[in-house]
Amino acid sequence: MPRFQGVDYYGVDGLLSEDEILVRNTVREFVDENILPIIEKHNRAGTFPAEIVASMAELGLFGSTLPSTYGCAGMNNVAYGLVMQELERGDSGVRSFASVQSSLVMYPIYAYGSDEQKERWLPKLARGEKIGCFGLTEPDFGSNPGGMITRAEETSDGYVLNGAKMWITNGTIADIAVVWAKLNGVVNGFLVEKGARGFTAPEMKGKHSLRASITSELILQDVHIPKENRLPGGSGLKLPLSCLSQARYGIAWGAVGAAMACYDTALNYAKTRIQFSKPIASFQLVQERLVHMVTEITKAQLLCLQLGRLKDAGKVRFQQVSMAKRNNVYHALEIARQARAILGANGILDEYPVMRHMANLESVMTYEGTHEMHTLIVGEDITGIPAFV
Repeated sequence: MPRFQGVDYYGVDGLLSEDEILVRNTVREFVDENILPIIEKHNRAGTFPAEIVASMAELGLFGSTLPSTYGCAGMNNVAYGLVMQELERGDSGVRSFASVQSSLVMYPIYAYGSDEQKERWLPKLARGEKIGCFGLTEPDFGSNPGGMITRAEETSDGYVLNGAKMWITNGTIADIAVVWAKLNGVVNGFLVEKGARGFTAPEMKGKHSLRASITSELILQDVHIPKENRLPGGSGLKLPLSCLSQARYGIAWGAVGAAMACYDTALNYAKTRIQFSKPIASFQLVQERLVHMVTEITKAQLLCLQLGRLKDAGKVRFQQVSMAKRNNVYHALEIARQARAILGANGILDEYPVMRHMANLESVMTYEGTHEMHTLIVGEDITGIPAFV
């Protein structure tokens, strides 16, 4: 398989540091050698490629931006974004796994956990010895997480949790779940360990999207956890929302990777597919599609890079993350559809990655805040008027 050369029409690589390029190229090679050869098999079977987890951990891809104190890589946010870009060029499910482990499990433990929780969990999660999941969304509460009905009641020696969570990446295989529940009417975070009595995580089957990812329910029936398993660093809905902002940042970069994969496939196909005695890349309508694709990829790259620089400078606002997630996923899905059209009937075959990316991006448009919710977040920011119900 030829090595992926990347898409860089505006010389964005020239704006990256040597370390950032090294990280990107290392993960790019890993994806080419370890993910692309197996991902279609897993997509067909509806299984997660667990065989790559140890190698991902060795590369420092879990909790990449957290300090080396906990066995993490200490990358800057641009380098982390490039990791997400390349992983999603492989598959959205692989990026989702790393994103959940990093942004939705390790980040809240690091940001809101006790010293004991950090020391116990972060090194093991970084090494891939333990897997985590994040339980916020419920069967009846997605875009309105504040309406959650999962409850925690304090007891003499801990807490009892009751409720259910849905659409939980990694849930069935997770060793630790960061579960958000209302304690005395206020949202709090709790660490629920695998094997706790009354806690089950059945896998959700029958997906047409994110087939190489494990998606689960979390069911909590009188689950008792000790006092030390509550995240002590604060309370309120702002805590899980801050975690989502971390994950949305990675998604914005990841979408660029999926778009790159589709564009690169379509470009190479168009240059070699002969119709009417010449390659279809010579036709104006095909060139128009390709130009549109590379233009949107370039715009998305620049959005991501500036977002990462703002994040590294401590100046990023969550509304800016929403803009990048909204824009980049929307256009990545559009690019996947354009690429499928260029490939014609061949576009539906898993000999090519396009249809798999297209199906995955349908989920990415919805999770971590729907396209519509991010529209309203940015809309409120620029007008000062909330348009939510």
